[in-house]
Amino acid sequence: MILDVRNLQVKYGNVKVLHGINLAVKPGEIVCVLGANGAGKSTTLNTICGLVRPSSGEILFDGKPIQRLTAFKIVEQKITQAPEGRRVFGTLTVQENLDLGAFTSKNRDRVQKSLKWIFELFPRLAERRSQLAGTLSGGEQQMLAIGRALMSNPRLLLLDEPSLGLAPVLARQIFKTIREINESGVTVILVEQNARIALKLAHRGYVMELGKIVMEDTASALLENPDVVQAYLGGAGA
Repeated sequence: MILDVRNLQVKYGNVKVLHGINLAVKPGEIVCVLGANGAGKSTTLNTICGLVRPSSGEILFDGKPIQRLTAFKIVEQKITQAPEGRRVFGTLTVQENLDLGAFTSKNRDRVQKSLKWIFELFPRLAERRSQLAGTLSGGEQQMLAIGRALMSNPRLLLLDEPSLGLAPVLARQIFKTIREINESGVTVILVEQNARIALKLAHRGYVMELGKIVMEDTASALLENPDVVQAYLGGAGA
């Protein structure tokens, strides 16, 4: 396993929001995490990447515990996140946003190679490299958020709601690129409200409810599971 989350518990003050999460990811997989708003999906991602400190449990990356590392150190371990809502730096240019994504890298040749690859994945970013990020469309900002995360040359990429607020044609383009990223060797954890497209893209999936994992299976099996169909895929006739 590249990632092994064991009995992860998280509290916000006195309120427990994750109740013993167990989640594993193999190298080269796309694993999707489904669940309603408030299920704990984003908290899980934020805890893996060091933005939230767990109250108990373990997070193992390549078999080594990382749950007490700072977010900066976790990026150095080659884990990065494209957060929900994109959170690009609007007053900086596209190029400056991408440069910030490479802040942990000391290998300038590697940085230039990553930049070239990102511009191949997202030609629109190359066209707008001198444009302020805040003036980009929603789809372009999502491309930039993913590109910025890729600038550190991650082995594990966490994507939180990459299609949120996008028109269907742009969402399909983003998901096509996620597949290309995965096929290049990057392991992906995908949190996504569009359960159908996420399961078609993923190898395996987990379903969360109220801070707990309530189901896990192959993505194809979850697509056929009547409970998943009813709750997340629009009913049996969808």
